[in-house]
Amino acid sequence: MGFDGEMDGCGQFIKYSMFFANFIIFVGGLTVFGLGIWTVMDKSFINELLGTNLFMGAVYIIIATGAIVALIAFFGCLGAIKEIKCMLLTYALFLFIVLVVMLVGGILGYVFREKVRHSMEQEMYSSIKLYNEKKAFRRAWDDTQDNLQCCGVTSYTDWRGNIPDSCCRELNGKKLQCKTFQTSLNIYTDGCLNVTEKYVKEHASLIGASAIIVSGLMVFGLIFSMIMFKLIV
Repeated sequence: MGFDGEMDGCGQFIKYSMFFANFIIFVGGLTVFGLGIWTVMDKSFINELLGTNLFMGAVYIIIATGAIVALIAFFGCLGAIKEIKCMLLTYALFLFIVLVVMLVGGILGYVFREKVRHSMEQEMYSSIKLYNEKKAFRRAWDDTQDNLQCCGVTSYTDWRGNIPDSCCRELNGKKLQCKTFQTSLNIYTDGCLNVTEKYVKEHASLIGASAIIVSGLMVFGLIFSMIMFKLIV
């Protein structure tokens, strides 16, 4: 298969443009996949305090589609170089489906970004009461307070005197004593709500923006594949 004589110059331009576009999409897919994995591993400790599965759902969508995009882009490059019409058509179909899914994941990330504070505040106040009763909440609170250096929902007073060790500051790798007497020198004074909200919003913005950018690149790959499909005789 190949291009006819009249369209040879135009066809070659489309061919290599599609190859280049798919290479960029391939790199973008791997980048989004990596960001998704990093987010899951980096923020898993606060999952119990989010109050909704919307954010994690968006992240898992991004991880899956990032990997699929990279694979599809690889075959798109082969289809462009080999000039195989069947492969180009299959590539365009799958690319369109993944484009829609990735856009949904990116939009979900942004939607959660705007709703994170309300759902998280409710869940934090609810789970802090169950700190000594449920292991999952205890671990989530301890890991969140240790990692983000915060205490309580809005301040350490939310613990009503039952302050956990994770609220105490560290000195030379050892926890200071802060349960009986609290000062800014021995206890984290920032509440976890504001700190966690900022932390999650930054992740959501990064993931959402990456997904939408890659989706934009995929539109070019879709256009080039359709043009090239028409040009191949």
